[in-house]
Amino acid sequence: MIKKKPTTPREVAVFTLFSIREEGAWSDGALHHYIVRAGLDTRDAALASQLACGVLQNRSLCEFYLKRFSSVRLSRLLPRVRDCLDLGIYQLVMLDRIPAHAAVSETMMLIRRYAHANERTVKYANGVLRAVARAAEDGSLPVLDCPTKAEYLALRYSHPEWLTKVLCAEFGEQAAASICAQNNESAPLCLRVDLLKTSCEKVLSELRESGLSCTMHRKIENLILCSGGNVSAMPAFRRGDVTVQDGAGIVCVDVLAPRPGELVLDLCGAPGGKTCYIAEKMANRGHVIAGDLYEHKLERIQAAAERLGLGIIETRLADAAVFQPGLEGRADRVLCDVPCSGMGVIRKKPEIRWKSEESLQGLPEIQYAILETGSRYVKQGGTLVYSTCTILRRENAEVVEKFLKQHPEFCAEGFTHPAVGEVPEGYITLLPHIHQTDGFFIAKLRRM
Repeated sequence: MIKKKPTTPREVAVFTLFSIREEGAWSDGALHHYIVRAGLDTRDAALASQLACGVLQNRSLCEFYLKRFSSVRLSRLLPRVRDCLDLGIYQLVMLDRIPAHAAVSETMMLIRRYAHANERTVKYANGVLRAVARAAEDGSLPVLDCPTKAEYLALRYSHPEWLTKVLCAEFGEQAAASICAQNNESAPLCLRVDLLKTSCEKVLSELRESGLSCTMHRKIENLILCSGGNVSAMPAFRRGDVTVQDGAGIVCVDVLAPRPGELVLDLCGAPGGKTCYIAEKMANRGHVIAGDLYEHKLERIQAAAERLGLGIIETRLADAAVFQPGLEGRADRVLCDVPCSGMGVIRKKPEIRWKSEESLQGLPEIQYAILETGSRYVKQGGTLVYSTCTILRRENAEVVEKFLKQHPEFCAEGFTHPAVGEVPEGYITLLPHIHQTDGFFIAKLRRM
Protein backbone atom coordinates (compact mmCIF):
# COMPACT_ATOMS: atom_id res chain seq x y z
CA MET A 1 0.00 0.00 0.00
CA ILE A 2 1.09 3.60 -0.64
CA LYS A 3 2.84 5.03 2.41
CA LYS A 4 1.61 8.61 2.10
CA LYS A 5 -1.49 9.38 4.10
CA PRO A 6 -4.48 10.60 2.08
CA THR A 7 -6.63 13.38 3.49
CA THR A 8 -9.34 13.97 0.87
CA PRO A 9 -11.87 11.76 -0.98
CA ARG A 10 -10.02 12.27 -4.29
CA GLU A 11 -6.71 11.27 -2.73
CA VAL A 12 -8.32 8.14 -1.30
CA ALA A 13 -9.78 7.34 -4.73
CA VAL A 14 -6.56 7.82 -6.66
CA PHE A 15 -4.46 5.97 -4.05
CA THR A 16 -6.89 3.08 -4.48
CA LEU A 17 -6.39 3.16 -8.25
CA PHE A 18 -2.61 3.28 -7.81
CA SER A 19 -2.67 0.27 -5.46
CA ILE A 20 -4.79 -1.79 -7.84
CA ARG A 21 -2.50 -1.07 -10.78
CA GLU A 22 0.84 -1.26 -8.96
CA GLU A 23 0.23 -3.93 -6.33
CA GLY A 24 -2.66 -5.98 -7.68
CA ALA A 25 -4.81 -4.96 -4.70
CA TRP A 26 -8.54 -5.65 -4.61
CA SER A 27 -10.59 -2.48 -4.80
CA ASP A 28 -12.71 -3.12 -1.70
CA GLY A 29 -9.71 -3.81 0.53
CA ALA A 30 -7.63 -0.91 -0.79
CA LEU A 31 -10.54 1.51 -0.60
CA HIS A 32 -11.34 0.54 2.99
CA HIS A 33 -7.67 0.85 3.94
CA TYR A 34 -7.32 4.39 2.61
CA ILE A 35 -10.69 5.58 3.91
CA VAL A 36 -9.67 4.49 7.42
CA ARG A 37 -6.22 6.07 7.07
CA ALA A 38 -7.76 9.34 5.93
CA GLY A 39 -10.35 9.29 8.70
CA LEU A 40 -13.12 10.29 6.29
CA ASP A 41 -16.63 10.84 7.58
CA THR A 42 -19.57 9.00 6.05
CA ARG A 43 -20.24 11.58 3.35
CA ASP A 44 -16.63 11.89 2.19
CA ALA A 45 -16.16 8.11 2.34
CA ALA A 46 -19.16 7.73 0.03
CA LEU A 47 -17.64 10.22 -2.43
CA ALA A 48 -14.28 8.43 -2.36
CA SER A 49 -16.02 5.12 -3.04
CA GLN A 50 -18.05 6.60 -5.88
CA LEU A 51 -14.96 8.07 -7.52
CA ALA A 52 -12.74 4.98 -7.24
CA CYS A 53 -15.45 2.51 -8.22
CA GLY A 54 -16.73 4.83 -10.94
CA VAL A 55 -13.36 4.84 -12.67
CA LEU A 56 -13.04 1.06 -12.36
CA GLN A 57 -16.56 0.59 -13.73
CA ASN A 58 -15.96 2.95 -16.63
CA ARG A 59 -12.25 2.52 -17.34
CA SER A 60 -12.63 1.72 -21.06
CA LEU A 61 -14.99 4.62 -21.60
CA CYS A 62 -12.70 7.04 -19.74
CA GLU A 63 -9.74 5.93 -21.83
CA PHE A 64 -11.82 6.15 -25.03
CA TYR A 65 -12.31 9.85 -24.33
CA LEU A 66 -8.72 10.26 -23.17
CA LYS A 67 -7.46 8.78 -26.42
CA ARG A 68 -9.68 11.05 -28.50
CA PHE A 69 -8.44 14.20 -26.77
CA SER A 70 -4.81 13.20 -26.27
CA SER A 71 -1.94 14.30 -28.48
CA VAL A 72 0.19 11.54 -26.98
CA ARG A 73 -0.22 7.79 -27.33
CA LEU A 74 -1.62 6.43 -24.08
CA SER A 75 1.10 3.78 -23.87
CA ARG A 76 3.64 6.59 -23.46
CA LEU A 77 1.91 8.11 -20.44
CA LEU A 78 3.07 7.34 -16.92
CA PRO A 79 0.58 4.89 -15.35
CA ARG A 80 -0.20 7.27 -12.49
CA VAL A 81 -0.89 10.07 -14.94
CA ARG A 82 -3.38 7.83 -16.73
CA ASP A 83 -5.08 6.95 -13.45
CA CYS A 84 -5.40 10.63 -12.55
CA LEU A 85 -6.69 11.56 -16.00
CA ASP A 86 -9.23 8.73 -15.90
CA LEU A 87 -10.43 10.04 -12.53
CA GLY A 88 -10.76 13.56 -13.93
CA ILE A 89 -12.56 12.43 -17.08
CA TYR A 90 -14.97 10.31 -15.05
CA GLN A 91 -15.97 13.37 -13.05
CA LEU A 92 -16.27 15.59 -16.12
CA VAL A 93 -18.25 13.20 -18.31
CA MET A 94 -20.21 10.92 -15.99
CA LEU A 95 -20.95 12.99 -12.89
CA ASP A 96 -23.18 16.05 -13.05
CA ARG A 97 -22.89 17.37 -9.50
CA ILE A 98 -19.17 18.17 -9.51
CA PRO A 99 -18.34 21.52 -11.18
CA ALA A 100 -15.95 21.19 -14.12
CA HIS A 101 -13.47 23.68 -12.68
CA ALA A 102 -13.28 21.67 -9.44
CA ALA A 103 -12.76 18.39 -11.28
CA VAL A 104 -9.97 19.89 -13.39
CA SER A 105 -8.16 21.72 -10.59
CA GLU A 106 -8.35 18.83 -8.13
CA THR A 107 -7.13 16.35 -10.75
CA MET A 108 -4.21 18.60 -11.62
CA MET A 109 -3.30 18.78 -7.94
CA LEU A 110 -3.18 14.97 -7.80
CA ILE A 111 -0.98 14.83 -10.91
CA ARG A 112 1.46 17.36 -9.51
CA ARG A 113 1.70 15.70 -6.09
CA TYR A 114 1.57 12.00 -6.80
CA ALA A 115 2.07 11.15 -10.50
CA HIS A 116 5.81 11.97 -10.79
CA ALA A 117 4.99 14.25 -13.73
CA ASN A 118 7.30 16.89 -15.20
CA GLU A 119 6.07 20.34 -16.24
CA ARG A 120 5.55 19.26 -19.84
CA THR A 121 3.29 16.42 -18.70
CA VAL A 122 1.44 18.74 -16.33
CA LYS A 123 0.75 21.18 -19.18
CA TYR A 124 -0.39 18.31 -21.42
CA ALA A 125 -2.75 16.91 -18.77
CA ASN A 126 -4.26 20.31 -18.08
CA GLY A 127 -4.95 20.76 -21.80
CA VAL A 128 -6.61 17.36 -22.08
CA LEU A 129 -8.89 17.93 -19.10
CA ARG A 130 -9.93 21.39 -20.26
CA ALA A 131 -10.72 20.06 -23.74
CA VAL A 132 -12.86 17.26 -22.27
CA ALA A 133 -14.61 19.76 -20.02
CA ARG A 134 -15.48 22.00 -23.00
CA ALA A 135 -16.78 19.05 -25.03
CA ALA A 136 -18.88 17.78 -22.14
CA GLU A 137 -20.31 21.26 -21.64
CA ASP A 138 -21.27 21.90 -25.28
CA GLY A 139 -22.34 18.34 -26.10
CA SER A 140 -19.57 17.60 -28.59
CA LEU A 141 -18.12 14.49 -26.97
CA PRO A 142 -17.18 11.76 -29.49
CA VAL A 143 -19.96 9.30 -30.38
CA LEU A 144 -19.54 5.64 -29.41
CA ASP A 145 -19.67 4.26 -32.94
CA CYS A 146 -19.24 0.48 -32.69
CA PRO A 147 -19.97 -2.06 -35.45
CA THR A 148 -21.56 -4.72 -33.17
CA LYS A 149 -23.67 -4.76 -30.03
CA ALA A 150 -21.02 -6.72 -28.15
CA GLU A 151 -18.37 -4.13 -29.02
CA TYR A 152 -20.70 -1.28 -28.00
CA LEU A 153 -21.44 -2.90 -24.63
CA ALA A 154 -17.73 -3.54 -24.07
CA LEU A 155 -16.98 0.16 -24.59
CA ARG A 156 -20.07 1.71 -23.01
CA TYR A 157 -19.90 -0.37 -19.83
CA SER A 158 -16.16 -1.13 -19.79
CA HIS A 159 -16.32 -4.91 -20.01
CA PRO A 160 -13.85 -7.10 -21.91
CA GLU A 161 -15.18 -7.87 -25.35
CA TRP A 162 -14.88 -11.62 -24.85
CA LEU A 163 -17.33 -11.31 -21.95
CA THR A 164 -19.89 -9.16 -23.78
CA LYS A 165 -19.82 -11.61 -26.70
CA VAL A 166 -20.55 -14.49 -24.31
CA LEU A 167 -23.34 -12.55 -22.59
CA CYS A 168 -24.97 -11.65 -25.92
CA ALA A 169 -24.77 -15.27 -27.08
CA GLU A 170 -26.12 -16.78 -23.85
CA PHE A 171 -28.71 -14.19 -22.76
CA GLY A 172 -29.48 -12.19 -25.90
CA GLU A 173 -28.42 -8.62 -26.65
CA GLN A 174 -31.13 -6.88 -24.62
CA ALA A 175 -30.50 -8.90 -21.46
CA ALA A 176 -26.74 -8.59 -21.96
CA ALA A 177 -27.12 -4.81 -21.98
CA SER A 178 -29.11 -4.95 -18.72
CA ILE A 179 -26.49 -7.20 -17.12
CA CYS A 180 -23.63 -4.89 -18.10
CA ALA A 181 -25.52 -1.79 -16.94
CA GLN A 182 -26.31 -3.40 -13.59
CA ASN A 183 -22.66 -4.40 -13.18
CA ASN A 184 -21.83 -0.69 -13.10
CA GLU A 185 -24.36 0.12 -10.39
CA SER A 186 -23.54 0.20 -6.70
CA ALA A 187 -24.57 -2.93 -4.83
CA PRO A 188 -26.62 -2.41 -1.67
CA LEU A 189 -25.43 -3.61 1.70
CA CYS A 190 -27.47 -6.78 2.25
CA LEU A 191 -28.46 -7.80 5.78
CA ARG A 192 -30.09 -11.12 6.58
CA VAL A 193 -32.28 -10.95 9.68
CA ASP A 194 -32.41 -13.91 12.06
CA LEU A 195 -36.18 -14.27 12.36
CA LEU A 196 -35.77 -16.67 15.30
CA LYS A 197 -34.36 -13.79 17.36
CA THR A 198 -36.18 -10.71 16.13
CA SER A 199 -38.36 -9.25 13.38
CA CYS A 200 -37.51 -7.28 10.26
CA GLU A 201 -39.68 -4.42 11.50
CA LYS A 202 -37.63 -4.03 14.69
CA VAL A 203 -34.33 -4.21 12.83
CA LEU A 204 -35.50 -1.76 10.16
CA SER A 205 -36.50 0.74 12.81
CA GLU A 206 -33.16 0.44 14.60
CA LEU A 207 -31.12 0.74 11.44
CA ARG A 208 -33.04 3.78 10.23
CA GLU A 209 -32.61 5.48 13.59
CA SER A 210 -28.86 4.92 13.17
CA GLY A 211 -28.88 6.81 9.88
CA LEU A 212 -29.03 4.00 7.33
CA SER A 213 -31.33 4.11 4.33
CA CYS A 214 -33.07 0.73 4.31
CA THR A 215 -35.74 -1.17 2.39
CA MET A 216 -36.95 -4.74 2.41
CA HIS A 217 -36.11 -7.00 -0.51
CA ARG A 218 -39.13 -7.35 -2.78
CA LYS A 219 -39.47 -11.12 -2.33
CA ILE A 220 -37.01 -12.39 0.29
CA GLU A 221 -38.71 -12.01 3.64
CA ASN A 222 -35.58 -11.88 5.82
CA LEU A 223 -33.42 -9.60 3.69
CA ILE A 224 -32.90 -5.85 4.21
CA LEU A 225 -31.11 -3.73 1.60
CA CYS A 226 -29.16 -0.77 3.03
CA SER A 227 -26.85 2.10 2.14
CA GLY A 228 -24.85 4.47 4.33
CA GLY A 229 -23.43 3.84 7.80
CA ASN A 230 -21.19 1.28 9.49
CA VAL A 231 -23.23 -1.84 10.19
CA SER A 232 -20.52 -3.66 12.17
CA ALA A 233 -20.67 -0.94 14.84
CA MET A 234 -24.41 -1.23 15.32
CA PRO A 235 -26.07 -3.11 18.20
CA ALA A 236 -28.17 -5.28 15.87
CA PHE A 237 -25.01 -6.65 14.28
CA ARG A 238 -23.17 -7.15 17.58
CA ARG A 239 -26.19 -8.98 19.03
CA GLY A 240 -26.24 -11.33 16.06
CA ASP A 241 -29.66 -10.16 14.89
CA VAL A 242 -28.31 -9.48 11.40
CA THR A 243 -25.61 -10.92 9.16
CA VAL A 244 -24.15 -9.40 6.01
CA GLN A 245 -25.28 -11.74 3.23
CA ASP A 246 -26.54 -11.28 -0.30
CA GLY A 247 -29.97 -12.51 -1.27
CA ALA A 248 -28.46 -15.10 -3.62
CA GLY A 249 -26.79 -16.84 -0.68
CA ILE A 250 -30.10 -16.85 1.19
CA VAL A 251 -31.93 -18.41 -1.74
CA CYS A 252 -29.14 -20.98 -2.12
CA VAL A 253 -29.47 -22.18 1.49
CA ASP A 254 -33.28 -22.07 1.29
CA VAL A 255 -33.05 -24.41 -1.71
CA LEU A 256 -30.69 -26.70 0.23
CA ALA A 257 -33.43 -26.70 2.93
CA PRO A 258 -31.45 -28.04 5.92
CA ARG A 259 -33.48 -29.38 8.86
CA PRO A 260 -32.80 -29.72 12.59
CA GLY A 261 -30.85 -32.84 13.55
CA GLU A 262 -29.29 -33.43 10.13
CA LEU A 263 -25.65 -33.72 9.06
CA VAL A 264 -24.94 -30.99 6.51
CA LEU A 265 -21.65 -30.37 4.70
CA ASP A 266 -20.59 -26.98 3.30
CA LEU A 267 -17.51 -27.94 1.30
CA CYS A 268 -16.32 -24.41 0.45
CA GLY A 269 -17.54 -22.66 3.57
CA ALA A 270 -15.65 -19.35 3.80
CA PRO A 271 -16.43 -16.64 4.65
CA GLY A 272 -19.26 -18.37 6.51
CA GLY A 273 -22.50 -16.62 5.57
CA LYS A 274 -24.11 -19.71 4.09
CA THR A 275 -22.64 -21.97 6.79
CA CYS A 276 -24.18 -19.87 9.55
CA TYR A 277 -27.53 -19.59 7.79
CA ILE A 278 -27.57 -23.38 7.44
CA ALA A 279 -27.07 -23.72 11.19
CA GLU A 280 -29.77 -21.12 11.88
CA LYS A 281 -32.26 -22.95 9.68
CA MET A 282 -31.42 -26.10 11.64
CA ALA A 283 -32.33 -24.22 14.84
CA ASN A 284 -28.76 -24.91 16.05
CA ARG A 285 -29.53 -28.64 16.30
CA GLY A 286 -27.58 -31.22 14.34
CA HIS A 287 -24.09 -31.00 12.84
CA VAL A 288 -22.67 -28.68 10.16
CA ILE A 289 -19.17 -29.31 8.81
CA ALA A 290 -17.62 -26.40 6.92
CA GLY A 291 -14.39 -26.86 5.03
CA ASP A 292 -11.88 -24.55 3.40
CA LEU A 293 -8.33 -24.60 2.09
CA TYR A 294 -7.06 -21.83 4.32
CA GLU A 295 -6.84 -21.64 8.10
CA HIS A 296 -7.46 -17.88 8.26
CA LYS A 297 -10.72 -18.35 6.36
CA LEU A 298 -11.84 -21.01 8.81
CA GLU A 299 -11.18 -18.52 11.59
CA ARG A 300 -13.65 -16.14 9.94
CA ILE A 301 -16.31 -18.86 9.95
CA GLN A 302 -15.64 -19.61 13.60
CA ALA A 303 -15.82 -15.93 14.53
CA ALA A 304 -19.13 -15.55 12.71
CA ALA A 305 -20.55 -18.63 14.42
CA GLU A 306 -19.53 -17.32 17.83
CA ARG A 307 -21.10 -13.91 17.19
CA LEU A 308 -24.35 -15.61 16.20
CA GLY A 309 -24.29 -18.12 19.05
CA LEU A 310 -24.17 -21.16 16.78
CA GLY A 311 -22.61 -24.20 18.41
CA ILE A 312 -23.18 -26.94 15.83
CA ILE A 313 -20.58 -25.76 13.28
CA GLU A 314 -17.33 -27.70 12.93
CA THR A 315 -14.62 -26.30 10.66
CA ARG A 316 -12.12 -28.46 8.82
CA LEU A 317 -9.00 -27.56 6.87
CA ALA A 318 -9.61 -29.48 3.67
CA ASP A 319 -9.41 -29.40 -0.12
CA ALA A 320 -13.01 -29.77 -1.32
CA ALA A 321 -11.86 -31.80 -4.32
CA VAL A 322 -10.08 -34.41 -2.14
CA PHE A 323 -12.32 -37.23 -0.91
CA GLN A 324 -12.72 -37.77 2.86
CA PRO A 325 -13.63 -41.46 3.34
CA GLY A 326 -15.08 -40.93 6.82
CA LEU A 327 -17.92 -38.87 5.35
CA GLU A 328 -18.93 -41.20 2.52
CA GLY A 329 -22.68 -41.65 2.26
CA ARG A 330 -23.36 -39.95 5.61
CA ALA A 331 -24.63 -36.46 4.79
CA ASP A 332 -28.27 -35.51 4.53
CA ARG A 333 -27.34 -32.43 2.51
CA VAL A 334 -24.19 -31.20 0.81
CA LEU A 335 -23.52 -27.71 -0.50
CA CYS A 336 -20.85 -27.29 -3.17
CA ASP A 337 -20.48 -23.50 -3.50
CA VAL A 338 -17.44 -23.85 -5.73
CA PRO A 339 -14.64 -21.45 -6.71
CA CYS A 340 -15.56 -19.61 -9.90
CA SER A 341 -14.78 -16.68 -12.17
CA GLY A 342 -16.93 -14.33 -10.04
CA MET A 343 -18.65 -12.82 -13.08
CA GLY A 344 -21.85 -12.49 -11.07
CA VAL A 345 -20.36 -10.10 -8.49
CA ILE A 346 -18.77 -7.53 -10.79
CA ARG A 347 -20.74 -4.71 -9.21
CA LYS A 348 -19.07 -5.52 -5.85
CA LYS A 349 -15.61 -6.15 -7.28
CA PRO A 350 -15.48 -4.08 -10.48
CA GLU A 351 -11.94 -5.09 -11.44
CA ILE A 352 -12.90 -8.78 -11.56
CA ARG A 353 -14.31 -8.26 -15.06
CA TRP A 354 -10.78 -7.89 -16.44
CA LYS A 355 -9.77 -11.46 -15.75
CA SER A 356 -8.56 -12.92 -19.03
CA GLU A 357 -10.69 -15.58 -20.66
CA GLU A 358 -7.62 -17.83 -20.80
CA SER A 359 -7.14 -17.65 -17.02
CA LEU A 360 -10.66 -19.05 -16.49
CA GLN A 361 -10.40 -22.05 -18.80
CA GLY A 362 -9.46 -24.52 -16.06
CA LEU A 363 -12.32 -23.64 -13.70
CA PRO A 364 -14.97 -26.11 -14.97
CA GLU A 365 -12.58 -29.02 -14.35
CA ILE A 366 -12.02 -27.89 -10.75
CA GLN A 367 -15.73 -27.28 -10.24
CA TYR A 368 -16.64 -30.68 -11.59
CA ALA A 369 -14.07 -32.37 -9.34
CA ILE A 370 -15.59 -30.71 -6.26
CA LEU A 371 -19.14 -31.58 -7.32
CA GLU A 372 -18.20 -35.20 -7.95
CA THR A 373 -16.38 -35.47 -4.63
CA GLY A 374 -19.28 -33.85 -2.78
CA SER A 375 -21.74 -36.26 -4.34
CA ARG A 376 -19.99 -39.18 -2.64
CA TYR A 377 -20.96 -37.82 0.77
CA VAL A 378 -24.70 -37.69 0.06
CA LYS A 379 -26.81 -40.47 1.53
CA GLN A 380 -29.58 -42.12 -0.48
CA GLY A 381 -32.48 -39.68 -0.77
CA GLY A 382 -30.22 -36.79 0.24
CA THR A 383 -29.80 -33.39 -1.39
CA LEU A 384 -26.80 -31.99 -3.27
CA VAL A 385 -26.72 -28.28 -4.18
CA TYR A 386 -24.19 -26.90 -6.65
CA SER A 387 -23.76 -23.12 -6.75
CA THR A 388 -21.47 -20.40 -8.08
CA CYS A 389 -21.31 -16.61 -8.06
CA THR A 390 -20.89 -16.49 -11.82
CA ILE A 391 -23.44 -16.35 -14.64
CA LEU A 392 -21.38 -18.12 -17.32
CA ARG A 393 -22.95 -21.30 -18.64
CA ARG A 394 -19.61 -23.08 -18.98
CA GLU A 395 -19.20 -22.98 -15.17
CA ASN A 396 -22.83 -23.62 -14.37
CA ALA A 397 -25.31 -25.62 -16.41
CA GLU A 398 -22.62 -27.34 -18.44
CA VAL A 399 -20.93 -28.64 -15.28
CA VAL A 400 -24.24 -29.91 -13.87
CA GLU A 401 -25.35 -31.48 -17.14
CA LYS A 402 -22.03 -33.31 -17.47
CA PHE A 403 -22.34 -34.56 -13.89
CA LEU A 404 -25.90 -35.85 -14.41
CA LYS A 405 -24.88 -37.73 -17.55
CA GLN A 406 -22.08 -39.49 -15.69
CA HIS A 407 -24.01 -40.06 -12.45
CA PRO A 408 -27.42 -41.64 -13.11
CA GLU A 409 -27.89 -42.12 -9.37
CA PHE A 410 -28.60 -38.36 -9.20
CA CYS A 411 -31.37 -36.34 -10.79
CA ALA A 412 -32.17 -32.64 -10.99
CA GLU A 413 -35.00 -31.76 -8.62
CA GLY A 414 -37.36 -28.87 -9.26
CA PHE A 415 -37.97 -26.31 -6.53
CA THR A 416 -39.95 -23.19 -5.73
CA HIS A 417 -38.81 -20.03 -3.98
CA PRO A 418 -40.54 -16.65 -3.58
CA ALA A 419 -37.55 -14.86 -5.11
CA VAL A 420 -37.52 -16.92 -8.30
CA GLY A 421 -40.89 -18.65 -8.58
CA GLU A 422 -41.10 -22.21 -9.87
CA VAL A 423 -37.91 -23.81 -11.20
CA PRO A 424 -39.08 -27.18 -12.58
CA GLU A 425 -35.77 -28.01 -14.28
CA GLY A 426 -33.92 -27.82 -10.95
CA TYR A 427 -31.41 -25.06 -11.74
CA ILE A 428 -31.50 -21.33 -12.32
CA THR A 429 -29.24 -18.33 -12.94
CA LEU A 430 -30.05 -15.34 -10.74
CA LEU A 431 -29.46 -11.90 -12.28
CA PRO A 432 -29.22 -8.57 -10.40
CA HIS A 433 -31.60 -6.67 -12.69
CA ILE A 434 -34.26 -9.40 -12.36
CA HIS A 435 -33.88 -10.93 -8.90
CA GLN A 436 -32.38 -8.03 -6.90
CA THR A 437 -29.43 -10.26 -5.91
CA ASP A 438 -25.89 -10.95 -7.05
CA GLY A 439 -25.46 -12.89 -10.26
CA PHE A 440 -25.57 -16.49 -9.05
CA PHE A 441 -26.28 -20.07 -10.14
CA ILE A 442 -28.10 -22.70 -8.09
CA ALA A 443 -28.74 -26.34 -8.99
CA LYS A 444 -30.60 -28.79 -6.76
CA LEU A 445 -29.85 -32.48 -7.22
CA ARG A 446 -31.31 -35.52 -5.46
CA ARG A 447 -29.61 -38.89 -4.85
CA MET A 448 -32.11 -41.56 -5.76
